[in-house]
Amino acid sequence: MEPRDIDGDLTEILISEEQIRARLAEMSRQIEVDYAGTDLLLVGVLKGAVMVMADLARELHHPVTMDWMAVSSYGSGTQSSGVVRILKDLDTDLSGRNVLIVEDIIDSGLTLSWLLANLKTRGPASIEICALLRKPDAARVDIDVKYVGFNIPNQFVVGYGLDYDEKYRNLRSVGILAPHVYSTVAAAAL
Repeated sequence: MEPRDIDGDLTEILISEEQIRARLAEMSRQIEVDYAGTDLLLVGVLKGAVMVMADLARELHHPVTMDWMAVSSYGSGTQSSGVVRILKDLDTDLSGRNVLIVEDIIDSGLTLSWLLANLKTRGPASIEICALLRKPDAARVDIDVKYVGFNIPNQFVVGYGLDYDEKYRNLRSVGILAPHVYSTVAAAAL
């Protein structure tokens, strides 16, 4: 889906499809260097990281295995609640594995902090984080993120896997969602 397909739903495009692909290629080259000669398990966080994980894995010139985990702290709102629920756990044993968590976005960091602590208890050899987007101004906890695609402003963004109420994930770029889209939905729910 292109921005023109949702005319009026975005206030601006922050990151184009071309910029995303170029940055994922750069990050992939660094991951290949850092994990040369090792087995690497990519752990994608559903649903938002689907696009990032797929494109990152295809860009890597390094054998990887992949698994998925689904956690939730949003519901249908626009801000993280901080209360985390596991919706789908990993199928892979992490013991002795080099794990790279692949995320679409880090905003408050609360969900990722919880997830990182949970996965560390499973005995991986190493565990690092790769995120396409990070909102430094929204951070409520300090998380060491080894690979960051883009730092973005503290705005509600959609596209490239990111959604609002399960919509806009298939937008090829990342854009700021116009407030009237989620204000109208919130007002209708009252």
